[in-house]
Amino acid sequence: MTQDRPLLAVQEALQKCFPVVEEQQGLWRSTLSDCQPLLASLSNLAEQLQAAQNVRFEDVPSLRSFPDLKERLRRKQLSAGDIVLDKLGERLATLLKVRDTVSSHVEQVFQVYEQHANTVDIDAVLQPSVVSPSLADMLEWLQDIERHYRNSYLKRKYLLSSIHWGDLANIQALPKAWDQISEDEQDLVQGHGWVYMGHPLPFPEAQESGWMQREN
Repeated sequence: MTQDRPLLAVQEALQKCFPVVEEQQGLWRSTLSDCQPLLASLSNLAEQLQAAQNVRFEDVPSLRSFPDLKERLRRKQLSAGDIVLDKLGERLATLLKVRDTVSSHVEQVFQVYEQHANTVDIDAVLQPSVVSPSLADMLEWLQDIERHYRNSYLKRKYLLSSIHWGDLANIQALPKAWDQISEDEQDLVQGHGWVYMGHPLPFPEAQESGWMQREN
């Protein structure tokens, strides 16, 4: 029984971690969903700015009485764009919080494992049960989880940091570039071969009846 205690400690740490990761994944997904209309709005504003730049207001008789109209319109559009950027910044901060929360819980699991590494039977670590994968597999999953959030956050942060109003073409392409990040991640997940409730995910989640299983 004494030999089982280190193993149980690691299992308990895992069982506490995965529900947190599942909750954070829900927040991550909803935040990414919130970003879609904001990115589309920003792209549309860039398109409007581009169109306005190509119009010679002085050649339109009805607009000649408003010589500052073009600049006023531009300032109004830029102001609207800055509001959208602020909202995207808030969403990015939420993604950062998710990344840090997941990293913190993953780190706690590995701290527990390292505390008991010398006393845990290696065969027990490598042996799956009838209801769950091996501890070694679940620890590897946690590393994949943490890496996924870290890399995904950095890609999205870099994309948003590349925004500047002097490059309207880049802003118009933002929704497609954002979606491409998600598509690349989905390809990686499918290649990993792990599923939960029949759906590929970037991480394994705990179930009342057991853990995820690898597809054959």
